[in-house]
Parts: sequence; structure tokens; C-alpha cells
Amino acid sequence: MSQSLTINRQFVLASRPKGEPDADTLRLETSPVPNPAPGQLLLRTEYLSLDPYMRGRMSDAPSYAAPVALGAVMEGGTVAQVVVSHLDGFSPGDWVLSFNGWRDFAVSDGTGVTVLGSDLAHPSWALGIMGMPGFTAWAGLTQIGVPKSGETVCVAAATGPVGATVGQIAKLMGCHVVGIAGGAEKCAYAVKELGFDACIDHKSDGFAEKLKAAAPKGIDVYFGRLYI
Repeated sequence: MSQSLTINRQFVLASRPKGEPDADTLRLETSPVPNPAPGQLLLRTEYLSLDPYMRGRMSDAPSYAAPVALGAVMEGGTVAQVVVSHLDGFSPGDWVLSFNGWRDFAVSDGTGVTVLGSDLAHPSWALGIMGMPGFTAWAGLTQIGVPKSGETVCVAAATGPVGATVGQIAKLMGCHVVGIAGGAEKCAYAVKELGFDACIDHKSDGFAEKLKAAAPKGIDVYFGRLYI
């Protein structure tokens, strides 16, 4: 079903899952498209980023960020277009980076909304390589890890948006790059498509020995989660 100009679809958190989310975790609701008041924008979601952190937001366990409330719209980063603007600095047709969550339309006062321009060749890149994942990869590796040419960089979740970018930046910096991923297919992709020197399946037998063989000089910079 394509977007409607009059009906706003949104997914709300209906229950807190135990383990994997199921068909009862989210509930689709509909309502009229809202009208922005003075000082507000009406945004139409065009792209939604589905990220691993969302599973954590479904839980009410202690975390670094508050959980999504039951009955609230499931949160998520979005690229949207301005439909109506009653706010200086925003014009109808502008692409924006926003946090509309899982819904077609959202009203905003502009807080946390970044104008991307009106003529973008690849708007969705603002949620990927030119957005939070790309910035996380660049900052974490070049500003915190600071590897030197010839050193070994080991990247966990090597085929995810952050890990894949870390590995490619590390290669450009002249590093020996070893990835870790779950499954032979992902590991093959990391080597053949992303240019990693090696990638080890953390689900495979002899994982520790294989990792040691792929990094004979040891690991200088480790990026990602620990497999213990």
C-alpha cells in the first residue's frame, strides 16, 4: 500500500518481546494526516533506517537510553521531505534528516531536524555512509583507534554498516584488516566485495585459532563487540 495524502500509518510498540520480536510486538494504527500549527513542520517519511538498537528500545531493561513506551510510535532515524512549513529555514520540498520513527507523516517543531537540501541524488545516504553509521566508523577508527599503516585492525560485525565502513577506511590507511562476522557467506562478502584481508566466522569451530592465524602479528586496533 502506497502512502496516502490523508491517512497516516504508524507502527506502535504493542508489547515487550521476550527474545525475538513477533507478530504481536508492533501494531499498525491509522489516523488522519496531522496539520502543523504555527512554528511547526509536516514531514513525510521517505526512508527509515532499521537498526539493531531498536530491539533494545523495545525492552524496558536498564540501558543507555530510555525504552519506547508501550503504545508509542516505534522510534527510528528517517529521511523525510517537508510537506508544509510554518517554520523559518524550512521550505516545502526540502529533504531533511529527522527522527519521525515508523510512520508516514510527523509534525515537528524543527528540533533535531537537519536540512539536507532540495536536490539530492541519493537521499538515503544520510542514514548510512553519510550519516550516523559512517560518522561512527570514521570517528571511532581515525580519532580513537588511530591505526598506523602496516598495523592490524580487527573489525567485529564486519558486514554491518559501521563495520564495513571501518574495514574499508582501514584498508585506505594501509592496514591489514581482519573481519569477524557470523556465517561463511558474510565472511566471503567481507573479503571479496569489501576488500578485507581475511574474515573469520565467529560461529565456526576453532574460531580463536583461525583469528590468531589471520593476525600473526597480533591485533593493534580492535573495533566492535567482544566475542567471549
